[in-house]
Amino acid sequence: MASSKAHHATGWAAAVICAAVVVKHGGAGWQWGSVAGFVAALFGSTAPDWMEVAWWSRSRRLWVTHRTITHWGVAWIALLVGAYYALGTHPLAAPAFGFACGGVMHLLADWPNPLGVPWIAGRHSLNLWKSGRCDLIIVAASWLIAGAVSYDIWFQGKLSLAFVHHLRQGGCYFDKRVRNHPESSICAGTHSIIPSLNANPPAD
Repeated sequence: MASSKAHHATGWAAAVICAAVVVKHGGAGWQWGSVAGFVAALFGSTAPDWMEVAWWSRSRRLWVTHRTITHWGVAWIALLVGAYYALGTHPLAAPAFGFACGGVMHLLADWPNPLGVPWIAGRHSLNLWKSGRCDLIIVAASWLIAGAVSYDIWFQGKLSLAFVHHLRQGGCYFDKRVRNHPESSICAGTHSIIPSLNANPPAD
């Protein structure tokens, strides 16, 4: 697993994401909702681990095997999506969304090491490095995601549109002969140029 410090650091990134989403889509009472979601995300970022501990017993041993039910990706993503669609309609939606943001971020941080994460059924691992190593990469990636999501939300999706436009522009093939063709048709959606099949090439 990622180190405890890494999970806490990525939890702050998840909290920033949650606060930005709640403020933008939370409706009335978004101020309290964003605070509640922010705090819940910090708890959620370590929840998959502390929920494994039998806090009610003196020994406080694990009551389930590590990285099993408490790390189940389907449950965390279902909570994330359900809480998102409930934002602005239920007072517990914001903290539930924040808690899920933190939990999903925890799973993403655990995913690269050999033990992996049970996203659906069996564990799956990216197998990039051993547990506790490359924490700086994990933390940096989480904050890049937080920055990109926050920017995209506050600037009305301009980052997403710019990315899509970049992909479209990169896929366009501009041929000089086609551009000079008088009967070429232009597809405004992708800025691609489709020459007419029956047209003759222009005279040199």
